[in-house]
Amino acid sequence: MEQRQSPYGLLHVSNCPNSIETPSLLLSTRKGLPLFISPDLLPSLPSPDSHLLQFSPLHFLEGPSPKTISTIGGLHQMLGLHEYGYAAVPRDSIQCLPECSSTNKMGASFETPCGRSLIKPVEYIEMISSMRPNLWTTLADEVPAWVSDKRNKTSVDRTVKWLDECIAKSPAGGAVFGSIVGGSNIEERQRCAQEVAVRNVSGYWIGGFGLGESMDERPPLLNTVTDKLPEGRPRLISGLGLPEEILQGVAAGVDLFDSVYIYHLTLGGFALIFPLNIMEKNLYDFQSTDQGSDGTKINLKATLYRKDTTPIVEGCSCYTCKNHTKAYINHLLNVHEMLAQILLEIHNTHHYLGFFRSIREAIKEGKFEQFQKTFVRSRRDHLAASVASV
Repeated sequence: MEQRQSPYGLLHVSNCPNSIETPSLLLSTRKGLPLFISPDLLPSLPSPDSHLLQFSPLHFLEGPSPKTISTIGGLHQMLGLHEYGYAAVPRDSIQCLPECSSTNKMGASFETPCGRSLIKPVEYIEMISSMRPNLWTTLADEVPAWVSDKRNKTSVDRTVKWLDECIAKSPAGGAVFGSIVGGSNIEERQRCAQEVAVRNVSGYWIGGFGLGESMDERPPLLNTVTDKLPEGRPRLISGLGLPEEILQGVAAGVDLFDSVYIYHLTLGGFALIFPLNIMEKNLYDFQSTDQGSDGTKINLKATLYRKDTTPIVEGCSCYTCKNHTKAYINHLLNVHEMLAQILLEIHNTHHYLGFFRSIREAIKEGKFEQFQKTFVRSRRDHLAASVASV
């Protein structure tokens, strides 16, 4: 299937002093703050690339009430991050899969910190109104890839119904992104995209991905959706994290991506190491003999790094690489010190933001398709060579 390049664009967010170039990465948060990076270290990340934060309103079902947050003045006032944009997405990609049951007709069922909860559109809008994010997505009935066609149809019907209810009760301020679902059914994906495209929304959130579909199934599903959406409005997606998956999304015309991939890497003790100038350097030639390396990342828990006094990536300008060594992070991981996750998340976020900059440069130069093919081929060759050497 012929792949299309995503148009390079600019996203204007009211709180951010500069426009954000797309395709771009949203930083994942818990209750509005990055998982391991403290607010005082956020400025060390490339700006303005790192100025759009994603959060799930469901995390606030425990803690301050919507009324309390509203009295304070919203999430920006409560957390003091006045120059950052917030994107509210109900899906918690880190913690859970969606509910497969078809019995919840009044609202969306989510696994939350307080247990499984049924969230009605009116309750969701109350939360959005109190938090005042820069952009927010409507409720969606997401389903895994293996459900029946009947269940897929039900999920689309509900998502469109909830979209209308959310728009009708929409608070003043904050761009509304209409949710698009349909599972692995191309016809239902197309129907949902057509329905949402005619609604009065500022952008689109493409849901239901990263829930069991294969890499080969994904491109036609993505293209089915984006083909039906008007140009000039941003498209946000959750559930795509691997570099190859990001490239699939960009090829289909997606603008904004979440960063759950970084969380899982960091928690596992992994650090990204692949070269950002991929057009000039093959992944297979880069640290290909490292234990725990797949050409994209290294496992800093490995004993190989116990005496390694070099930075994670030579020449990397992130706070971690400029101030600490692999040996130090290996030690922190082995003694279960939380500073290890802080340093790793800084590096991984910095590196992945650099990956997105490389994608944007390839698009500007008209070389995105070549960039994608080179990256995927290099990684495939490295993995094949690793298996052959075992």
